[in-house]
Amino acid sequence: MSDSRVSAGNVPKPKNAEKNEAKRQAKLAKFAAKQSKQSNRPSRSKDRSDSRSKSRSNSRSRSRNKEVADTKKKKNKDKKNKGEIQVVAEETLVNNTPVGEKKDMSQPMASAYNPKAVEFAWYSWWEKQGFFKPELSPDGKPNPEGLFVVPVPPPNVTGSLHIGHGLTIAIQDTLVRWNRMLGKTVLYNPGIDHAGISTQSVVEKRLWVENNQTRHDLGREKFIEEVWKWKNLYGNRIHVQMKRLGGSFDWDRAVFTMDEKMSNAVVEAFCRLQEEGIIYRATRLINWCVRLNTALSNLEVENKELSGRTLLSVPGYGLEEKFEFGVLTSFGYPIENSDENIIVATTRPETMLGDAGIAVHPQDERYKHLHGKFAIHPFNGRKIPIILDDIVVDMSFGTGAVKITPAHDFNDYEVGKRHKLGFINIFNDDGTLNENGGPFKGMKRFHVREKVIEALKEKGLFHGTQENPMAIPLCAKSGDVIEPLLKPQWWVSCSDMAAEAMKAVTDEKLRITPKTSEKDWFRWLSNIQDWCISRQLWWGHQVPAYFIKIANRVQDSSDGSYWVSGRNREEALRKAKEKFPDVEFELTQDPDVLDTWFSSGLWPFSIFGWPEKTNDLINFFPTSLLETGWDILFFWVARMVMMGIKLTGQVPFNEIFCHAMIRDAHGRKMSKSLGNVVDPVDVIQGISLERLHAKLYEGNLDKREIEKAKTGQKADFPNGIPECGTDALRFALCAYTSTGRDLNLDILRVEGYRKFCNKLWNATRFALMKLGEDFQPQSSAKKSGKESLPELWILHKLNKAIIDTNKALHERNFMNATTSIYSFWLYELCDIFIEIIKPIVDTDISILENAERKRSVEDTLYTCLEAGLKLLHPFMPFVTEELYQRLPRRPNDNIPTIVRAKYPLEEPEYNDPRAEGQFDLIISIIKAARSLTVEYNIQSNASLFIQVASESSMKVITSQELSIITLIKGVKSVRVFRKDEPIPEGCALSAVNDEINVHLLVKGNVDIDVEVIKFQKKLEKSTQALNSLQKKTQVSDYESKVPLNVREANEAKTKAFQAEIDALNNSIQNFLKLKQ
Repeated sequence: MSDSRVSAGNVPKPKNAEKNEAKRQAKLAKFAAKQSKQSNRPSRSKDRSDSRSKSRSNSRSRSRNKEVADTKKKKNKDKKNKGEIQVVAEETLVNNTPVGEKKDMSQPMASAYNPKAVEFAWYSWWEKQGFFKPELSPDGKPNPEGLFVVPVPPPNVTGSLHIGHGLTIAIQDTLVRWNRMLGKTVLYNPGIDHAGISTQSVVEKRLWVENNQTRHDLGREKFIEEVWKWKNLYGNRIHVQMKRLGGSFDWDRAVFTMDEKMSNAVVEAFCRLQEEGIIYRATRLINWCVRLNTALSNLEVENKELSGRTLLSVPGYGLEEKFEFGVLTSFGYPIENSDENIIVATTRPETMLGDAGIAVHPQDERYKHLHGKFAIHPFNGRKIPIILDDIVVDMSFGTGAVKITPAHDFNDYEVGKRHKLGFINIFNDDGTLNENGGPFKGMKRFHVREKVIEALKEKGLFHGTQENPMAIPLCAKSGDVIEPLLKPQWWVSCSDMAAEAMKAVTDEKLRITPKTSEKDWFRWLSNIQDWCISRQLWWGHQVPAYFIKIANRVQDSSDGSYWVSGRNREEALRKAKEKFPDVEFELTQDPDVLDTWFSSGLWPFSIFGWPEKTNDLINFFPTSLLETGWDILFFWVARMVMMGIKLTGQVPFNEIFCHAMIRDAHGRKMSKSLGNVVDPVDVIQGISLERLHAKLYEGNLDKREIEKAKTGQKADFPNGIPECGTDALRFALCAYTSTGRDLNLDILRVEGYRKFCNKLWNATRFALMKLGEDFQPQSSAKKSGKESLPELWILHKLNKAIIDTNKALHERNFMNATTSIYSFWLYELCDIFIEIIKPIVDTDISILENAERKRSVEDTLYTCLEAGLKLLHPFMPFVTEELYQRLPRRPNDNIPTIVRAKYPLEEPEYNDPRAEGQFDLIISIIKAARSLTVEYNIQSNASLFIQVASESSMKVITSQELSIITLIKGVKSVRVFRKDEPIPEGCALSAVNDEINVHLLVKGNVDIDVEVIKFQKKLEKSTQALNSLQKKTQVSDYESKVPLNVREANEAKTKAFQAEIDALNNSIQNFLKLKQ
């Protein structure tokens, strides 16, 4: 038997151990008072001077801190060991850092991570120092390492950031910080959108509440002044949230879409496109919001799914009034000169007043006798033609006859154009019926719905209703039911620009990730329709088009030939005179404003001063990445690409990354009425359930929705949301990000990453304590050649984490990147390496061998901390800066902040698969032994016996016996045997592989019969597994049909099963002997 034995009780004590321990305790006692020296900076003397100055200025608060700390020390006196570091309690820390100044790091580290204490002050210092500004080379050009530019999707000025914005910033800023640390010239350009509809609505409500005034009472000019006042007062609150989320924006380049620079770009773009005929004037069907009195883009329309008959409230009606939706109403139209009726059905009975045709399928035998006939409208006597259409009519659905209302239905609009039907508009802009409504003129549309049904019943034309699952379009801003209306508007012809946008992807000038979004890109752009860009608002970019009102001439304002565009009124006047020389006319600017998405479509180049050839446009355009949610890929991203190519000749960014849509933990879309919309700041700083409830009243929910939302909040957050901090939130959001379309986020899981931050904190605090105040890192992170197996292993794991993280970030695989970093820090550095080195860093350094070994592990520990913090920084900027500032620096390291530090790259000399394999074997043994101690509940004085077949493995295991003892709680001794040597009787077994078995002495602690039964069950299970595997390998043509790698794996499994069976049989025999 090998005479290899180590136990916790007989580890040889070095000479002078007591003397060395006294020295160590003395050093620890000095640590807290002198920890400012751990913040060694390149300008160390200046920092120390600054710290002394701050200490004097803060003497009064320090005195208070000391009193509290002294009281706490006194209370815990019996719990303290002599020489233990005294840590100032977290609650006594006072933020005395002036805005923009570097945080005073002279105070000792707190005993635990506190996100509030960690995150204060760093951002304003970063900003003041200009660390977020793009670094250019001496010639004013981007660095040779490359360029990385991200234009942030501008949030609405009216809003408050929600968790979706948090995801956007977490992903974008991670990539921004990573690229900055790679040495590239990086620009993260912030901005805010003027949000035409939302902003005007907010200010109008405010005017009414405060002054009982409407915008019409003020007039356009005065109202716009009020909007600017509101914007200047409240508009920058989003910037505060963006800073709380750690976004490393260049704030000197922040833009607002109504700024002069941006407005000039909008005017120029409109004029160029109108001059080319790409923007044109036409009367078409649009989405009309009665409540807001404006046209809407498709993005501003939300479809509410109904399973059947549903009563709904509608804005603009009485609070108690409800109207029926989700019902198909059938009624008959009398046939001209006949007693026959043709029955049709509709979900919107009121629109029958605008019916211009009844469509039947040309092959439908039921209606062939009606071809070319007319129906008679029951309320106005209008003749309605019966038309033949095989596109819109499904003979098997309903009666096979379809009413056609071209002026109020998007599908019917196309039918009307095909058959040259009349377009009969029955609605005023306010949702009341106009003169075409006949007896219903002046009534509100949903009141008319009820009255039409009553009138049909009176005439005997009503044929009943039936439930009809459907979706109703609602205005996302007001909740009103959208009404399709015919209106003269400005339109953008999109087909040619869409073709160029698709070609950019095909030609690989533009990369879209994930691939599912690329497929959506082609599908949508292939079927693109022209874009309505007019909005009937006052707040926004007023359309730079002018109507030429010619004296004594009847004109149609929808006729584009009477319109000119102009970059200013003078240019418009010149164009009008060229168009109508020697004619008296007046110019009137279109009162409408442009769709907010029009100005947003210019975003990637207008922020740099386009159309002017500015240095920023030359240096930073095209941009590198557009990151956003897949839900606005078409409404915004596609339009940026189309307009960018058209107006600049370049694709505006090289890459589009579409993140998932955030849903709650139950997979539901986030909705205010469900109470599951989460403000990222609430996750950062925590919030009580009561405060969550109170915030519901700050929105526009009605009483029933508020109660429903409260119920949802109570179910999801019964104790409120705990304080998690920015770093934990960012890391969690990135960890959740995959290539899927939906992300089910459990907010409470974010708290787990706060605990991860605490692990980082404790690991660094331990390291600083063990390294000591006088530790000076080596000039480089190169290996010394004296590293032990655990050091070689951790350096290999560090290198692997570096390789995997860089690869994952390059591939935009944030889940893999976070997993790699998390695993290195938690499972490899903290759980294994730091635990293993604890006996070594406390060893007697008066012995040369011990001193060399200690110095080696200290250097390795420092290398791992330094690289690990840099690796993590893009995801967790605040805690990594805080800890990085406390690390001593290598000679000639003059970098003042981790923001500008070099990101770790692959270090080939760290690559050591042999060391990895050897130490992974030790870890496998440790895991097997831990499982045994847990299974048999042996928590102290455990004895392990390890059987090893090969000499090489025995040598490795023998050299790491102290590591095994260190990492297994309660183990007092480890003995290593050759495989053919007998083990002590009464041991439990765990097979590591076909060569190694771990035995735990359980004799005297277990019931032998019970253990034998356990072994027999394991034996039966292993035998069945082996037999099943052997059957697979004994089939005919196994050697020729099964790939070599599979056959080799099966062979290894067979050996492992057989070794486990042999070991279990031996264990059974050993236990049975105990009964004799």
